[in-house]
Amino acid sequence: MSLRPDLAIISRWIEPGSRVLDLGCGDGTLLDYLQRTRAVHGYGLEIDGDNVNAAIRRGVNVLQVDIDQGLGQFRTASFDYVVMTQALQAVNHPARLLEDMLRVGREGIVTFPNFGYWKARVALGLRGRMPVIDSLPAQWYETENVHLCTVQDFEALCRNLSIAIRHRRVVDWQHRSNWAMQRAPNLLGEIALYSLSGAGRAGR
Repeated sequence: MSLRPDLAIISRWIEPGSRVLDLGCGDGTLLDYLQRTRAVHGYGLEIDGDNVNAAIRRGVNVLQVDIDQGLGQFRTASFDYVVMTQALQAVNHPARLLEDMLRVGREGIVTFPNFGYWKARVALGLRGRMPVIDSLPAQWYETENVHLCTVQDFEALCRNLSIAIRHRRVVDWQHRSNWAMQRAPNLLGEIALYSLSGAGRAGR
């Protein structure tokens, strides 16, 4: 099975045999892949009924849960990794959820669209309009996003919450990367991917 490049990056950050919780798991593609190729023991949380059914058909253990309600049903340190792809900007309390992810899991993995991307800046700076770009395709009045942020905003939040950044990658909307994006992630990265832990020495 060919995996979407951003999900392939995430899979390389996850050790074989780990316990994984996937928040907003969609149709279960990532967990299905991890179960088959890295022998993980996984659970997904998803609010959309069609996605829940699709994940079940893939053989993924999934609960129909609104992650905005938090992770109080899970014990501290009950997972090795808690993953949340393309959902941070759509939750009501992102800081609270990040802390909860790192209570429940030894490490957290988060991806989100970077509002500091140069095309978004041009749309705001020159046109005076909220950007509609490949990674943010909806009009402002139709979007599910409620807390857009930049790479620098996110890293400042991590510092404020004493969250260590273990790895960072940025890609474009087609999930491709190059050296320039990694050198200037806040300007050239369209989608950001982070591996996080509660404390300790950060890496990139």
